[in-house]
Amino acid sequence: MKRRQFLGALAAGSAGAVASTVASPAVAQSMPEIKWRMTSSFPKSLDTLYGAGEMLVKQVAEMTDGKFQIQHFAAGEIVPGLQALDATAGGTVEMCHSVSYYYVGKDPTFAIAAAVPFGLNARQQAAWLFQNGGNEKFNEFYKKYNVYGFPIGNTGAQMGGFFRKEIKTAADLQGLKMRIGGIAGQVLQKVGVVPQQLAGPDVYPALEKGTIDAAEWVGPYDDEKLGLAKVAPYYYYPGFWEGGPMVHGWVNLDKWNQLPKTYQAILLNAGHAATNYMITRYDALNPQGLRKILASGGQLRPFSNDILDACFKATNELWAEIGAKNETFKTMMADMQAFRNDEYFWWQVAEYNYDTYMIRSRTRG
Repeated sequence: MKRRQFLGALAAGSAGAVASTVASPAVAQSMPEIKWRMTSSFPKSLDTLYGAGEMLVKQVAEMTDGKFQIQHFAAGEIVPGLQALDATAGGTVEMCHSVSYYYVGKDPTFAIAAAVPFGLNARQQAAWLFQNGGNEKFNEFYKKYNVYGFPIGNTGAQMGGFFRKEIKTAADLQGLKMRIGGIAGQVLQKVGVVPQQLAGPDVYPALEKGTIDAAEWVGPYDDEKLGLAKVAPYYYYPGFWEGGPMVHGWVNLDKWNQLPKTYQAILLNAGHAATNYMITRYDALNPQGLRKILASGGQLRPFSNDILDACFKATNELWAEIGAKNETFKTMMADMQAFRNDEYFWWQVAEYNYDTYMIRSRTRG
């Protein structure tokens, strides 16, 4: 063989060896095939909430070249929506997609991880959980329930709901029957509201018949689908009990600990992607939802300062009552409130003033 031919063959052989090594890296070879099931607390009709779960499983599959597959089930397909956490903790499924304030019956501390009245807005909630140790502290708490948790979505600030008649002062809340539950229901009960627990399909007929006087749901995009403005035209804002509710994923603790570190990182990063998907999708779709509500007869109304002040006072009273019996709640609430106060020290400077100016400039044309 001539010298030039020999060198060419040697180079080709070396390139082939390198290509073979690149095509089958050690990391890829060590990635096991895993199949999980994830139950959701949301129906498919809530396409943005449910859709964040779809985004998560898609991201996980793509980042693992299909080796880590999570089958996604809507509420009721395996267990009812409000049993998602129990199903995960007990090992019926490997993980779930839910909202932690659904589980205040177990411990009111759950609510703080999602949203509480007069709590954090969406960006502040994310900053507290991701940058200020909130998620780590909650995972110490979640150990009691045999799960590991991380965010998978945020709806942004929600609306205060639809009312059959105008409410101008705190006195107008006395005896008002409202579809609202959880911690928010406990706060409103303190100012005279009678909380009602109703599933989505039952809200419209209850408002139409006058069985209830008001109902909150989510925000314009989801609210418009229920058609509530036709029977309860006064659409109030803001939903001060949900300034930035974080939606969570929980993994059975044993399954989380058994998961390879690479897959743990992939799952957490897929959660980040799904969180960004949900908040940006709501931001994009809520304007058109609001226009449809107004076109169907809805009338926007702000909660008066009298109502907000009364509810703020009732909220702080409730926190003191719960905190006196629950040290974990007291500690986590104090941590959140300290972070909230520091955030608004900053928020009142650039964020608030920029948005305020732009809103005013829009109304001036």
